[in-house]
Amino acid sequence: VLFFSPVGELLGKHRKVMPRASERLSWGFGEGATLPVFETPLGKLGAVICWENYMPLLRATMYQKGIELYCAPTADTRDRWLATIRHIALEGRCFVLSCCQFQRKRDLPVDYPAYESEAPGDVVTRGGSAIVAPSGHLLAGPDYQGERILTAEIDLGEIVRGKYDFDVSGHY
Repeated sequence: VLFFSPVGELLGKHRKVMPRASERLSWGFGEGATLPVFETPLGKLGAVICWENYMPLLRATMYQKGIELYCAPTADTRDRWLATIRHIALEGRCFVLSCCQFQRKRDLPVDYPAYESEAPGDVVTRGGSAIVAPSGHLLAGPDYQGERILTAEIDLGEIVRGKYDFDVSGHY
């Protein structure tokens, strides 16, 4: 994940800490030095990649750093992913922005094996991007219908109010 300022300046990066399954055939391990949380005009921004979100101590690190806008890019289009990002929002009392690409067979190179797809219009990756509030409520998505840009109005005060109820890395 690359982080850019509003004027396009590179702020930093996060390299996936733990490749899973077949990712290990081509990618190595990252390390914790690339788990930044950046102060931005919108709030404290960071990212945890795909199945890293199942790692409790990695999530705890992000909560301890004060993350408010928790980005969770993924390739996981299964229905259970939504439960994961809602849990993270509730646990960390943060906004979770999860993106997953929508692709049809025609979006891929002709010689790329699209596993279960033959026709150019067949959906290969169904999307499922969503925005979740610190309360666990869905603000936008998930969307499985096609290419979309999701937006939501957020109130950072929801984070403070949520942490009066439960603050996993602080106190009340």
